[in-house]
Amino acid sequence: MYFKKILIAISIIGLIILGFFSYSIYNLILAPNTNFEEREIEIFIPTGAYFSDVTHVLNPYLSDIESFIQVAKQKKYVDNIKAGRYIIKKGSSNNDIINVLRSKNRPIKLTFNNQETLENLAGRVAQQIEADSISLLNAFLDPQFLTENEFTSKDVLGMYLPNTYEFFWNTSATQFRDRMLKEYRRFWNSDRIEKAKNQNLTPKQVSVLASIVQKETAQVSEQSRVAGVYINRLRNNMLLQADPTVIYAIKEHTGKHDTIIKRVLNRDLTIDSPYNTYKYAGLPPAPIAMSDISAIEAVLSPENHDFFYFVADVEKPGFHKFASTYSQHLINSRVYHEWINAQGIRR
Repeated sequence: MYFKKILIAISIIGLIILGFFSYSIYNLILAPNTNFEEREIEIFIPTGAYFSDVTHVLNPYLSDIESFIQVAKQKKYVDNIKAGRYIIKKGSSNNDIINVLRSKNRPIKLTFNNQETLENLAGRVAQQIEADSISLLNAFLDPQFLTENEFTSKDVLGMYLPNTYEFFWNTSATQFRDRMLKEYRRFWNSDRIEKAKNQNLTPKQVSVLASIVQKETAQVSEQSRVAGVYINRLRNNMLLQADPTVIYAIKEHTGKHDTIIKRVLNRDLTIDSPYNTYKYAGLPPAPIAMSDISAIEAVLSPENHDFFYFVADVEKPGFHKFASTYSQHLINSRVYHEWINAQGIRR
């Protein structure tokens, strides 16, 4: 009987120890260990980060950083850090958090619109992914990449199509550039290439003309009509005489691409630049800006009409008045110039 009591006592003590041990393991691994009120938070682990960097990032959001460190060591996470963007949910345990950091790098929605220059594009993209603007610009202008893909430092801007794309936050500069090349090639499918041929244009020439259309009007409903004007002028061997190309030529000449020019003066029309379409026939050598896909589609499918001229419509801001004859254009132009003079716009 005495021996039986001893066995029972030992069993009870064992159960108590096991219970305490199980409770400790539960608290360590499976108990909630977050310290934030939001439903979830996002954290960013940079490329090349050490475990100490991870704990520094997580520390403000955890109730007990030491327990996290213990579990991370047990699960060998400390030697397997992965860069990326991660979502930690409120009430997550150490085990949950480590599982997320191991395998659930969440992509972001990266967006850019019609940027003026490669520098602007690099800056815009750098705000959204890990790569900085300098590394992005270097990747854009890498001589080997340009040569292998038949681009120049000027016309490669047309390779980047404004849109929203899914990327991992830790995407490198070259990975971003190479993905954009794939998107460009995917965009220029056989159907669009055929449409370009129907306009006697190459894909690169479409990008150039689309950039002019983009600068002339941001009204998507009007872009195909504007494109039709320039297609008509090209087919009739007329100078394009596009003010945006002159503005670009001025900026190229001064090196000040951020300058705002609201009015083109007569003296500007004489600037000696291949981008001055008042002086040189045909299309400029490269895009004057990045164009929206809508402007590209407008060039591929221009409106069929007999207009050769257009000028801003003062009665309908953002739109234009179109004319088939030069005499009608002069009437429309006179109204516009009287209005712009009344506004006191000199440059």
